[in-house]
Amino acid sequence: MILTRRHFLTTTAGAALIAVHPFAARAQAGQAHLRIAETTDLHVHVWPYDYYGDKPVDTVGLARTAALIEQVRAEAGNTIVLDNGDFLQGNPMGDFMAYERGLKAGDIHPVIAAMNAVGFDAGTIGNHEFNYGLEFLDKAVAGAGFPIVLANIVREQAAEPTADTTLVPPYVILDRDLTDGAGETHPIRIGVIGFTPPQVMRWDRQHLEGNVTARDIVATAEAWVPRMKAEGADIVIALSHSGIGEAEHTEMMENASVPLAAVPGIDVVLTGHHHREFPGEDYAGIDHVDAVAGTIHGKPAVMPGFWGSHMGLVDLLLERDGDGWRIAGSTSEIRPIAVRQEDRTWVPQVESVDAVLAATEADHEATLEYVRRPVGKTDAPLHSYFAQVADDPSVQIVSIAQKWYVEQLLKGTADEGLPVLSAAAPFKSGGRGGPEYYTDVAAGDVAIRNVADLYLYPNTVRAVKITGAQVKDWLERSAGMFNRVQPGDSDVPLLNPDFPSYNFDVMDGVEYRIDLSQPARFDAEGAVADADANRILDLTYQGAPIDAEAEFVVATNNYRASGGGSFPGADGSTIILEAPDTNRDVIVRYIVEQGTISPSADGNWGFAPVEGATALFETGPAAAAYAEGVPGLTLEEVGVNDEGFLQYRITL
Repeated sequence: MILTRRHFLTTTAGAALIAVHPFAARAQAGQAHLRIAETTDLHVHVWPYDYYGDKPVDTVGLARTAALIEQVRAEAGNTIVLDNGDFLQGNPMGDFMAYERGLKAGDIHPVIAAMNAVGFDAGTIGNHEFNYGLEFLDKAVAGAGFPIVLANIVREQAAEPTADTTLVPPYVILDRDLTDGAGETHPIRIGVIGFTPPQVMRWDRQHLEGNVTARDIVATAEAWVPRMKAEGADIVIALSHSGIGEAEHTEMMENASVPLAAVPGIDVVLTGHHHREFPGEDYAGIDHVDAVAGTIHGKPAVMPGFWGSHMGLVDLLLERDGDGWRIAGSTSEIRPIAVRQEDRTWVPQVESVDAVLAATEADHEATLEYVRRPVGKTDAPLHSYFAQVADDPSVQIVSIAQKWYVEQLLKGTADEGLPVLSAAAPFKSGGRGGPEYYTDVAAGDVAIRNVADLYLYPNTVRAVKITGAQVKDWLERSAGMFNRVQPGDSDVPLLNPDFPSYNFDVMDGVEYRIDLSQPARFDAEGAVADADANRILDLTYQGAPIDAEAEFVVATNNYRASGGGSFPGADGSTIILEAPDTNRDVIVRYIVEQGTISPSADGNWGFAPVEGATALFETGPAAAAYAEGVPGLTLEEVGVNDEGFLQYRITL
């Protein structure tokens, strides 16, 4: 296959976008320009459409990213396109395919159909590909018109990685032809190997335990890359569905892209998982990472956001080296599908590619019917604008439904008499998702799209049995969400930006207060930061101080119960109930049974007073409609900041 100008832009406007990269302009005989385009963390976002809000948007969708890929192919003849995983789960289209329509032999999953229409050369499997089980995953990837590789998840583990029976092929070597600067073609062998976080064995234990095992990313690479070189790979590209984290390798680390880049023989690292952008300031100051040039250990790397928001691009200048090739130069960049203006509006940079839309239109329409299906009513709004600072109706309804479900399943068991608590966290609460990324369901009909909006992930219900002391530490872990605010402090930013909202568990069934004047006991990763710190005050159960030795059942999800977020008492060993139903399905069933729900928050938690102190909290502008009567808070509107978030001053 000769990689020459596939998929030209055909319009006059499109032709004006074609630019010659310096590598292409100066390539001579025996030199060639190779472009590597990457997508990552698509999460089934094919159409530029928000299924939760039921409206078109300009900031997501492979149909838009595909237009950037077409531009790259038009700009240079030698191009390959790779996907870095997390394509199968993440929006209602993914749930519709898994839970409603299913996949029969010969069916093509819509995201795979879209990727086939784009013409991907290879891809890997991210952690969320396992959310619907191995059988569904196998059926989905069977429809791919391109190789899908993954080296560190194995069906049968041997003494050495290279003797493993892997879930899918560990790598592929793409035989292509390069056109050099003199117009001559030469063969090149491009090795592509894939990796995913080994933590999937905890996160999707119910699907994976007893069926596959995971290996360490770096050790697996050290074993397989020499094999790829021995088979004649001129360059090796690592599809690392693993974030850019610590520089020093530790066994089974989740975010291993930095030590992975140091593995001899790897030439390019395409990253993801973090839902961030690289090159970019998110990764400034990390050892061995050049956040401006886009290199890790001097090797080109990219991370192109999420949901199709960007296309990653690595340009290589290759030189003939005997019968093979070596890299003589590289550049890295990310290209957005939309750009935000000073007035905070988004301006699309490309239009959708018709072939991608056509390949998925029937499934898109079926998804719309699915998400618009009403299941009950709510007599009060369900919103998450204040979910990180006060007891909140959107989190409350999740907790109520979990507790209702677990109590039923415990009947007749040895644990039936134990008190049942429920832990839930806000998922849509701004942050990197932007000032519109909040749950906002008006009073009235509740549809499936609203439930999916309340609970983004297809987690399954779990229950753990822990002590009162572990309940307190669980809440101390959650309280790491907040920056320290001491007496007399003025307008301290309240939230730690490195602490994801999905790790801010609110515990229903107990009452407590959070003392922000104290340091956090746990850091953002869940490690002990100050063993003597105590932010959780006045922790009571049924009006009495909680007994540290007493046993409690906590309703939660498989991610948390199996160790996700590193919460005390939740490491997989305390699980007493593994339910077959997703948390989302339980919420639907609860609403159906109730008919009409009344999700008012009960104010079981709040902040302890901090004398003379104020803090600033950011939320979506639409929060103004709900600011009156937020339980336990005195709020003063400050204004909208440069990122479009509405700021409130909280008097503590």
